[in-house]
Amino acid sequence: MRIFPSEALHEIDNATCQAQNIDSLELMERAANAACYEIVARFLPSQRIVVVAGPGNNGGDALATARLLIERGYRHVEIFLFNIKGHLSHDCDEERKKLIVLDDIDFTEVTREFIPPYLGENDVVIDGLFGSGLKEAMQGGFVMLARYINESGAYVISLDIPSGLMGEHNANLIRRDMVHADLTLTFQLPRLSFFFEENADVIGEWKLLDIDLDQDKIKELKSNYMLVEARSVRPLLRPRRPFTGKRDYGSALFFSGSTGMMGAAVLAVRSCLKSGAGLATAHGPYGGLTVMQTAAPEAIFEPDRSEHFISDMSIHHKHQAIAAGPGIGTNEVTIDALEALLKTCEAPLLLDADALNCISLRPALLTMLPRNTVITPHIGEFDRLFGEHKSGEERLAKAIEMAQYYNIIIVLKGHYTVTVRPTGKVFFNSTGNPGMATAGAGDVLTGVIAAFMAQGFKPEHAATVGVYLHGLAGDIAAAELGEYGMTAMDIADRVGRAIKMIIDREELPNSIFA
Repeated sequence: MRIFPSEALHEIDNATCQAQNIDSLELMERAANAACYEIVARFLPSQRIVVVAGPGNNGGDALATARLLIERGYRHVEIFLFNIKGHLSHDCDEERKKLIVLDDIDFTEVTREFIPPYLGENDVVIDGLFGSGLKEAMQGGFVMLARYINESGAYVISLDIPSGLMGEHNANLIRRDMVHADLTLTFQLPRLSFFFEENADVIGEWKLLDIDLDQDKIKELKSNYMLVEARSVRPLLRPRRPFTGKRDYGSALFFSGSTGMMGAAVLAVRSCLKSGAGLATAHGPYGGLTVMQTAAPEAIFEPDRSEHFISDMSIHHKHQAIAAGPGIGTNEVTIDALEALLKTCEAPLLLDADALNCISLRPALLTMLPRNTVITPHIGEFDRLFGEHKSGEERLAKAIEMAQYYNIIIVLKGHYTVTVRPTGKVFFNSTGNPGMATAGAGDVLTGVIAAFMAQGFKPEHAATVGVYLHGLAGDIAAAELGEYGMTAMDIADRVGRAIKMIIDREELPNSIFA
């Protein structure tokens, strides 16, 4: 699913009206019907609902939604239309006309002074002040209204986007001056700003509502931002053929583990094998032999000459993928070994965890990364590599810059793990849950991505598919065990199930899509 800037969304709306021979008012009615349906599903007709509508088309959405609720028997709907400048958009004015002919409505058109209604924690506010067409920060009375709503404790539903939040970039905006939604009902396509941590308290839960926008126009318009769905991943999962052997599905070599951190190596190797790789070899400290052979008997263990850490990252056999980092520590000898690997590695390479920490201690290693190397930092590791960043938006911009500069693939882990390609293409992941914030989950991701690299996937495809399936395996684990009780091994154990669900087109748990 593409993620478009606000200007492109207006193009899509216009193309929809033209292709379907409807006017913009009918499209507004569709949006209002979809929003009304969602509200009716959540609240009884006895619920007190306060609607605040601005002078533009977002206000028109709110007025239309209010009218539809009243027509469905909601008798405690209070509506405030803010027409401070004496000018409404055409569609907002038309929706106003439809609304005011209803009997016994509680409607106020605010043109000058405004005395806000009482709002309490038992009330619902529908926010339709400003949508994604907003070009600058809210000012004056609208800021005071937003703060009043936020402080009231009422349950807030924003239509399209919370008022005051921009669809894309919000780096210099004050979030307390925006409406903070508990639920954001957006139409058909998400906004880029939904995927940044700093906006989470503003957006709340968000849900896409289908209003049948023109698919031809959506496919025609270009975008560098994508949201990865099952339908994006399914075509890449190749069916297994009869008359094949383990070597047909690739061999992955892991430089992983050190004294006290052999669990990271076990998790990476086991998740690799559970993701379809034919062979997996772990190169680790000699002292990890018993742990690896006991916990992952399917894997080959290649002992390092050192008892406690890795001192040599030479590649002695042919492998289709090389991964380094889980649990290796940052010993100087290990850093030297990693440097030698970067200089000689010809197979597709993935670097995670301590490999990234080693590079942060010796930054010159960044310039040695082979083309299309995949790195999988969490936020802390990313900032150690590329400098401190104040926001997710700022960090993503840096990731795009660094992926292009070093010609690498960056998998920036988070709630919406984002894969950034050297081409500037950005892929947000739609699977996963807070239960995956557990020790070893990143090691499992390393194993999953490495497995697909070993099976012949291009590194950029292996990263995108691996992240999606890793998150889906986590969703399956959460559905079975709960977010509190799941561990990294629970995620690894369900990767095969996740692959089967995609191939068999089964219903997925924890989907963010309506």
